[in-house]
Amino acid sequence: MDDQERPRPQYGEYATPEEQRARIAALGGEAPHPDVVETAQVPAGSAASHHHDSAPQRLASPRPTTSAARPSRLADRVITVALLAYGLVTVLGAIPQLVDFAGFAQTWMDMAGIDATLADPAGGRAWGVTAAVVYGAGWLLTAVLSWWSLSLRRLSWWIPLVGAIVTFVIVSLLLAAPLLSDPGVLDGLTTIR
Repeated sequence: MDDQERPRPQYGEYATPEEQRARIAALGGEAPHPDVVETAQVPAGSAASHHHDSAPQRLASPRPTTSAARPSRLADRVITVALLAYGLVTVLGAIPQLVDFAGFAQTWMDMAGIDATLADPAGGRAWGVTAAVVYGAGWLLTAVLSWWSLSLRRLSWWIPLVGAIVTFVIVSLLLAAPLLSDPGVLDGLTTIR
């Protein structure tokens, strides 16, 4: 197709954004900011013009996608990794205690000032093992989500905190079920007052 066959542009469709801004400014109009992308106006009478208004639409420019354009968030990375490391140490220290549920329950009762013993120490072992597995899985899931968020360079420090809180609540409920249903512990709780 040579230049004689191509129609003469009437609406600036072949102009660069800089040429369009210069032309708008020369005509006394307000030139759009360089970060705003304008869509081309569709000439009246064309098939596409029936689906659009006659005014141009303005779209915000996309967020930067290159790694150089994104902030590094060094403090966020350090805090996230430190929270994950602290969580790992806590989980690794808690798992052996939870597996030995009778020992855990006795320590808990001593700290709470309850003078009692478990009526069925073997019955709570399954709850302790389940709590230990949930504790480890909760930390692992939190670590995976944190690393994924860090790899996308998103703010991530809050993920270990939320993961720790959610995991702790679930583990606490798992441990409270056998303790609060044990007759020896219930008797000890009633004598505290």
